[in-house]
Amino acid sequence: MIANLLTSLRLLLVVPVALGLARPDSFPEFWLLICITVGIATDCFDGIIARLTKTTSPQGQLFDHATDFLFVTAGLGGAVIAGDISAALPVLIVFAFLQYVLDSFWLHREKELRMSTLGRWNGILYFVPLVLISVSRFDLMASSSQLWSTVILLIGYGLILSTIASIIDRAIAPRQ
Repeated sequence: MIANLLTSLRLLLVVPVALGLARPDSFPEFWLLICITVGIATDCFDGIIARLTKTTSPQGQLFDHATDFLFVTAGLGGAVIAGDISAALPVLIVFAFLQYVLDSFWLHREKELRMSTLGRWNGILYFVPLVLISVSRFDLMASSSQLWSTVILLIGYGLILSTIASIIDRAIAPRQ
């Protein structure tokens, strides 16, 4: 119950985070960073609380992972609109998530999601550009904006490559 409330809170933050990243002038960077931090904190603690309270379920896992997917994809979509990151990343994340769900439930006939190591790490690292973009917008960072842009771009390209690798890994895994 509490774990699902935390996940629901993260779900409520999807639109403000996406809008804040898409329209930097319309959402104060401090509040954007707070929203992203709360989103990350709820992601860290919902699973821990579910395990401690013995309330884990396949439905709760799907709710958590789908909310993570919406949070990072919408946020990165906002970052694409602002010109901060390549559009390829959120598009690939959509494909990878659909592959993850379809592979788990239909190909393998599992009752819960089947995570891969690379996919799990990607899921965690997709939050990194959101944090970096929000931090880069603080006035204190203005003198190093080119450095921030370069770092964000490189991390984005790294995530594009690791997402492609994850998609390929998941596609060939059933054949091994």
